[in-house]
Amino acid sequence: MHDNRSRDVWVRRLFEKAVLGFACVELQPIGWRVRGGAHIDWQMSAASDGIAEILPGMITDIIMDDLGAGRRLVIDTKFTSVLGSSRFGGASLKSQYLYQMYTYLRSQEGLDSLWDQASGLFLHPAVDVRIRESVTIQGHAIAFATVDLAQGARTVRAELCDILSGTDWGGALERAN
Repeated sequence: MHDNRSRDVWVRRLFEKAVLGFACVELQPIGWRVRGGAHIDWQMSAASDGIAEILPGMITDIIMDDLGAGRRLVIDTKFTSVLGSSRFGGASLKSQYLYQMYTYLRSQEGLDSLWDQASGLFLHPAVDVRIRESVTIQGHAIAFATVDLAQGARTVRAELCDILSGTDWGGALERAN
């Protein structure tokens, strides 16, 4: 690795792949369908000839479907702090993350019932920090969570299972569905 940027990209991808692998091992056997790096398309009603070449694509980190319960969860892993600074000096969730997930969820509405009720999760690694915040916006639950990697393996496993299954979101998932 040549520089800090390369290392940061490598570590971010490692965390993403670790969460994907965890979901495959722990949640697929109990009925979840897990996909990594899924492309989702813009729902265009009209387009100019050259737009396809310049329109940014959307690639999710992980999409998980619980077909038995009719639930879809779009997961975006981040290897940054979950909180940033607000323009008024306090802590704030990062607005660009919220816009990103909002776009993923709302742009796919009307495709099927899983997308119509899909939820989003931003998952951040942390040390000695626990955040579980969620909101439902226009019928879609969006959660921000940290997993404390300084804990023991069993605790990290249990925490990830609770976060990924939506049982540790402060109630937003239940209110959305």
